[in-house]
Amino acid sequence: MVHSFRQEEILETVRKEGKVTVDGLSKSFGVTVQTIRKDLNELCKNGVLTRVHGGAIMSSGVKNIGYEERRSIAPAEKQEIADLCASKIPDGASLFLNIGTSTEAVARSLLGHKNLLVITNNLNVANILGSGSDFEVIVAGGVLRRADGGLVGEVTASFMNQFKVDFAVIGASALDEDGDLLDFDFREVKVSQSILQNARKSYLVSDNSKFERTAPVKIVSLKQIDVFFTDKLPPLPVIDLCRQNEVEICIAEKKP
Repeated sequence: MVHSFRQEEILETVRKEGKVTVDGLSKSFGVTVQTIRKDLNELCKNGVLTRVHGGAIMSSGVKNIGYEERRSIAPAEKQEIADLCASKIPDGASLFLNIGTSTEAVARSLLGHKNLLVITNNLNVANILGSGSDFEVIVAGGVLRRADGGLVGEVTASFMNQFKVDFAVIGASALDEDGDLLDFDFREVKVSQSILQNARKSYLVSDNSKFERTAPVKIVSLKQIDVFFTDKLPPLPVIDLCRQNEVEICIAEKKP
């Protein structure tokens, strides 16, 4: 499919920021909102974007977007969230880190820590933490998902059940308005559920682009998480759910 130069620029902005607005794009490109709406409608018709109120996000549904595209969505926000999450993990702790670009950001933020035991089903996380001389890194077995270096399946889930750690740090592909954490691969979800069941405290790291995405497989409800690290306040129903179930919401401050 052929996109105009402006449409390619719009796609690049969505990849970096996770979401674009009609008004913001209109000001950025110096064109009318009607022109931007036409661009967004064409991109959505081609299946690369999904319209949301006031703008658009990367398409989702029953299939996840590619790993490299996920890495390019809101990288600064992910790292700010990761830094905040890592600040709540003390030296000498044991923890799980699951698959995802957000947990990879947490791994980078943990490199200044000492004496950590990390169990992961994410080969990218293992490679990042391999440079930490004070770390013991245990990599789960299982089926290798070549697209993103994740290990998934029953073998991986069973492996995680051998441990009882201080913290589980997980990401998710989407956060439904009813508070359910969602993902695309049921084999990965089984592993994430095992991770959460075998940790004393559970942390979710998720940037705001996940608030308007969807995915078909439920991990758990947010009410089963202890602390939710993000970059913006989630929708009001999610805030209410967190308040009712004593889930702490920690908002990362944007760095200058």
